[in-house]
Amino acid sequence: MPTKITSKEIAPIILRIAMSLVFLWFGSQQLIHPSNWLSFVPDSVVSFSHLSATILVHFNGAFEIVFGLALLFGFFTRTSALLLGLHLFNITLSLGLSAIAVRDFGLSMATLAIVFYGMDRFCLDYRMS
Repeated sequence: MPTKITSKEIAPIILRIAMSLVFLWFGSQQLIHPSNWLSFVPDSVVSFSHLSATILVHFNGAFEIVFGLALLFGFFTRTSALLLGLHLFNITLSLGLSAIAVRDFGLSMATLAIVFYGMDRFCLDYRMS
């Protein structure tokens, strides 16, 4: 008989799924409508990489989709959350002090909280261990 899930166990599951959906939404929007995101790509990154802003938006969108899916399914949970959290924190720093940056800082910290918590009972990591 399966054990009952407690309310304390539900919180990290909700956090992990909600954050993965945030990254999946933003990643998919970058792949579907890259022109809407070009203004967010710093000129210094384009100069340094020698890639067009559109390609960088596509790479960023693909990154967020791949690791957002990994986070959703709880596959390499801590690693996925760490990469996504640091990635979003870097974006936050590039935005300066603004309402969007404050929101992204909160999302960064929520994602990093997943790193510290690790896998929950509904993660693939948990099932495979």
